[in-house]
Parts: sequence; structure tokens; C-alpha cells
Amino acid sequence: MRNVLSYLKPYKLQAVIAFLLMLIELAVELLLPLFLGKMIDQGVMNQDINNIVMWGSIMIGMAFLSLVAGITNSFFSSHVSFAFGYDIRQKLFEKIQEFSFANLTQYPTSGLVTRFTNDIRQIQNTIFMALRIMAKAPLTVLGGVIMAFVVNAKLAIVFLITVPVLIFFLLWVLKIASNMFSKVQGNVDGVNRVMQENLAGMRLIKAFTKRDYEEARFTEANTGLADSTRKTFRFVESSMPVLLFVMNMSIIFIIWYGNSQTIAGQANVGEVVTMVNYALRVAMAISMFSFIIMALSRTKASAQRVDEVLSLDVDLLDNLEADRSMAVTNGKVEYKRVSFSYPGADRPTLKDMSFTVNSGEKLAVIGATGAGKTSLFQLMPRLYDVDDGEILVDDKPITSYSFDQIRGSIGYVPQSPLLFTGSITDNIAWGKKDATTEDIVQAAKDAQIHDTIMELPDQYETRVGQKGVNLSGGQKQRISIARALIRKPKILMLDDSTSALDLATESRLLLALEKYNCTIFIITQKVSTASVADRILLIDEGKTLDIGTHDELLKSSDLYQAIVESQFGKEYAHVK
Repeated sequence: MRNVLSYLKPYKLQAVIAFLLMLIELAVELLLPLFLGKMIDQGVMNQDINNIVMWGSIMIGMAFLSLVAGITNSFFSSHVSFAFGYDIRQKLFEKIQEFSFANLTQYPTSGLVTRFTNDIRQIQNTIFMALRIMAKAPLTVLGGVIMAFVVNAKLAIVFLITVPVLIFFLLWVLKIASNMFSKVQGNVDGVNRVMQENLAGMRLIKAFTKRDYEEARFTEANTGLADSTRKTFRFVESSMPVLLFVMNMSIIFIIWYGNSQTIAGQANVGEVVTMVNYALRVAMAISMFSFIIMALSRTKASAQRVDEVLSLDVDLLDNLEADRSMAVTNGKVEYKRVSFSYPGADRPTLKDMSFTVNSGEKLAVIGATGAGKTSLFQLMPRLYDVDDGEILVDDKPITSYSFDQIRGSIGYVPQSPLLFTGSITDNIAWGKKDATTEDIVQAAKDAQIHDTIMELPDQYETRVGQKGVNLSGGQKQRISIARALIRKPKILMLDDSTSALDLATESRLLLALEKYNCTIFIITQKVSTASVADRILLIDEGKTLDIGTHDELLKSSDLYQAIVESQFGKEYAHVK
């Protein structure tokens, strides 16, 4: 929590001003009962109108001062809290941008979204309330007790008994409530996760008529959140009657004992009224403690969740000492005895893989589902680092390049194309920040999507829904390919990115790629696609089985023969 609150440092001056203004309000609240007692003893009891007017005027003036201080305090408090929220949200976003894929797997998307929204908002609101009224509550209790002793020490003894007991009780409540609110925030993550999955998969849910199942799943998550929230709030709110009971008993004692003191001539009526006022103010301040405890408990839980992300060690660091003049110029790639396993996996995904792809060569990668094809691709732009071995690009280890250098030279099209909300132009130009209209159109033409775009009502300005929901699978794939091509990469990586294309469109696409001066990697399940590559890499269970041309593998690889036979028939597979 200390790490999170350190983001308040740039706003120390504004926070101090807000705190001082709050002290002015507090001073007024503590002095008003004293002046009220003076007005009663010196004015009302003596029927002296001048004293009544004098003390009344002083009280009105102080109330106006408190009003001005409160309004100004609200301005500074809101500035500090909202500026803090902006800064920490920005820092959290930057931190997540630094995450490797391994880091991202530690937190579900819903959990990160909750941290960005619910958790930061909770911390932000608590900071505002702390500068506005939270700090005033305990100070009111302390100041009220001190002022009570100044007025009448005998009557104030009751505070020495009740206040310490209530403070220890509240600390106990705070400790338990913090753990309970941590569970509540975890349940918020669960509800967000179900909601995100449901909205993202709405078409599939309707196609499989799984509405009842999804409703039951949401009900389970929602019920868990409701139950944990209800249990937590009931526990915290149950402290309020205890607090009020103890303080009300104190007030009754003050009235009873004060009455006897007045009759005995050992106390004035004004003193008793003042003591009752201080007791009421202390009672009201303590009654706020349940709200303060609830806010602090939730804030503590939220701050810990945010701090988890901010303090997480990024396991994939950029090479900040890379030679900035170094660049990928040829696109030659070499895997040397590369082994890799995902964090927490019980066995390696890739095992001792070695192969070389020369500059400008086209390599097709074929293998069964789960063979490690996508993992092989993700190591190239350093989305993960290898466990053993090394990857060379232009005969230099990829770790000798900075992220910008190595990733800026790669055009990567993932297995599941992802488009962003915006126009088609925005999505294609996303691959190159200084892309011109001509660049965008040419990339679309080479990706075989230009004609389709021109048939749309708004053509290149057609709005793309979230994740491209208003486009077909083939259209999303081709726009993703155009986004990669516009970079004019030295290494182009297509992760099964033509699976939704018909053979004619795919053939035109592969032909268009010939004019790009780059090394091309294609993951595919289609023999027709692999056969036009310069060489084919055959992998299984994370190991290199064979590498060669289509004709060479037909002669040397039983597995490749089986794949060809499954797609074209036995006669074609055994042609030597």
C-alpha cells in the first residue's frame, strides 16, 4: 500500500493545504460548544443581551469561516485525488505494456480491468474523503476529549474509559474487514470475467442455445459477489450500534452527573451544555468510524491488488544497451538448439530445435495441433524468451537487439486476427504510424481485401466493430495481413493466417507476397500452401522431424506422406 500511496508525493503541497483547511473547520467545531457555554453562562443565565449578541456574532463569524474553509478544502482534496487517480492509472497501464506474455498469464483480463476501474476508483475516493472528512473524525474525538477536560475535568473522565475501548474495538473490526473486502474484490473479478466472456461469445452462445447455461454461470458468480458483499457490510455495519450504545451511555452519564454537580454548585449550566455538545460531537465522529473502516478496508484491499501489478517483476527486459545503429537488413533466421516451456508447464513445448531460414526464403511450418508451431513463432519477436539455445537474426542473437529493433522488423499476423474499434483505414495504418493513403491501399490490394473494401458502403472509412464483429473471418484475416504488409517487414510471420481464405484468394495472396523483400514464415495445415514454399519444416511434439522441399518430404517423411494422403488421396501421396 505504501508503494501506491507514494504517487501522492507530487501533490504534497495541495494535500497539506487541504489538511490545514480541514484543521480550520475542526477548530471551529471544537470552539463553538465552548462559546455556546460562555453565551449561556454570561448571557442567558445573567439575561445580558450584549453578551448574547457578542458570543452569537463570534459564532456566526466562525461558522462562515468554516464554510469558506470547507469549500476550499473540497477543491484541493478533489484535485489531489483525481490527479493521483490519473497518475496511477497511467503508471498501471505503462506497467502492463511492459509485461511479457508470461506476466500476462498471471492475471485474467477481468482482474486487470477491475484494477483499472473499481480498485483505483476506490483508492481515489478514499483519498478525497481522507482529506475532506476522514482525518477530521479521529481528530474530533481527540480534540473533543481535550476540550472536555479543559471545561470540566471531572465530567470528562468518562471519555478516558469509553474512547480507548472503542478504538481497540474499531482496530479489530478493521483487521477482519480488510480480509473480507479482499474476497469481495475477487468476486468482482469473477463477475467481470463472466460478463466479458459472455459478451465476446454472444454469437456462439446463441448458436449453441446456451443461454440458460450462461445465465446459471452468471447467477453463480453474481450470487457469490452478493453474498460476500452482504456478509462484509453486515459485519462492518454491526459495529455502529455498539459504538452508538457506548457513546449514548456516556452522554446519559454526563447529563446525570452534570445535573448533580450543578445542584451542588460545582459546575455551571453552560459547562454541562458544553460537555453534552462535546459528547455529541465525539459520538457523531465515532459513528463515522464504521464508514471510515469500511472505506479503509476496501481501499487496503484495492491498494494491495494494484500494488501486486505495479511491483511484479517483468521477466522479459528490453536491451537498453543495444547498438541503435544496428538493424535487421536481410531477415536471415537461425534457431540453434532452442528449447522452451511455458511458465508452470510440466514439460517443454519446444525441444532442441535447430534450423536455418535464409534471407528472402519462404518456409512453411506444418505439424499437428499442439506440436508447438505458434510457440515457435512467439519466440521470434521475443514475446517469450528461450529456456535453452538461442535464436539468431542476421547472424546476431535476438537479445542483442532492442525490442523496437527486432519487433519493428517483423510483420506478425496471429492465429486469431484481432481488429480494433475504428475504421478499416485505422486498422491497416495501425501497423505503420506514418502510413500514407497510397500505402494503405497498396497493402490492402496485396492482402486481397481491397475489392471487398470498395464494395462496403463507406469503403475504407467503414467502422469496424469491437474485435471486428461485423466482418467475416476471411475479411479479418486479410485486414490483419494488410496491417503486417504495410510495415514492409524484413520477416513476415503468418500464423495459420490464410485458413479462412479460398484457394484462389490464397494463391493470389502468396503471389503478391513475392514482391516483398522479406523472409516469410507460414504456419499452415494446407499442403497446397506448403507446397509453394521454398522449404517445409515438419514438427511434432515440439521437435524438428524433418525439413525440405515438398518433393523431398514426399520421399523421406512418412508423416508428411500421411498428411498429403489425408488431403489429396493415396495416389498423390506416393508419387515419387
